[in-house]
Amino acid sequence: MNRDAWVAQLGILVIHNDPVVEAELWAMAPPGVTIHTARFESPTSTGAEYTGESWRRMVDAPDVRRGLVQLGQMDLSAICLCFGSASFFGGLEFDEGFVAAAVELTGGTPVYTAAQAIRSALAATGVSRPLVVLPPWFTAPTFTATADYLASAGFGVAGLMQFQLDSRWRDVARHQLFDRGGRWEVHPDEVCRQVAAGFPADADGILIPGSGFRSWEAIEQLEQRLGVPVVTSNQACLRHLLDLAGVEASVGGGGRLLDT
Repeated sequence: MNRDAWVAQLGILVIHNDPVVEAELWAMAPPGVTIHTARFESPTSTGAEYTGESWRRMVDAPDVRRGLVQLGQMDLSAICLCFGSASFFGGLEFDEGFVAAAVELTGGTPVYTAAQAIRSALAATGVSRPLVVLPPWFTAPTFTATADYLASAGFGVAGLMQFQLDSRWRDVARHQLFDRGGRWEVHPDEVCRQVAAGFPADADGILIPGSGFRSWEAIEQLEQRLGVPVVTSNQACLRHLLDLAGVEASVGGGGRLLDT
C-alpha cells in the first residue's frame, strides 16, 4: 500500500498482555486504516485487584509517557487509551485530565479514551438504557464504577450482566482471570447465547465495554437476534477515529454503529 492510500492511522495504548484490541481493530479496520500500538504494564500484573488511579498518576507512569511521546512522533490521526476501567473509576474528570495531559505529550495529536468513544457511540445509536455485558475478570467495584460512570454521562443501565467462563475457571480469583489466560476463552457464539438469555425487556441496546473482551464477531448476531444496537469498546474506538479523520466507510460486521 502506498502512502497516498493511507486514509487514517490509529495509535492505541493498551496493557502489555492484551492481544484482543489489536486483533479486533485490524479485523474491522476498513482499507487504508492502520493500527499502531504502544504498551504499558497492566495494573493487575502484581496480582492486585484494580480499583482505579488518578489521571495524573497514570499519565506520569514511565511506559505510558513513553508510549504517548513515541506515538506522537508517528504523525498519526489520533491515539486512543484502550483501558476503559481507568475512566470508569476516575469518572469524566479522568477523561478530561488524561486527554489534556496526553495531547501535550503527543505534540498535538488528538487523544481520546475508550470510555469517551463509548459515550459517543451510545449517543450515535440512540441507546440510552443498555444491558451492560461485563467481562468475567471485572469485579464488584468495577461493576459499580461502570454504572456510576454511565449515569454521570446521562445513560441509564437496564442491567449489569457478567459473562461466565466454563467450570475450569471456577477456582481462579475473578480479578486474575485475564492474566491467567481467560482472555483466550471468550467465544462469540457463547457471548451471543449468554447475552440473549439474559437480555431484559426494557433495554434499548447492548454495551460491551471491555477492550480485552473478544466480542467483535458477536455484534451482528446479537443485533439480528435481539433487534437493538450493540456497542463494544473496540468498535466504538474505531468509529471515533473515523469521525475524527473524516473518513466515511461502511464496515462489514460492525453493526449499526459502523454500517453507515
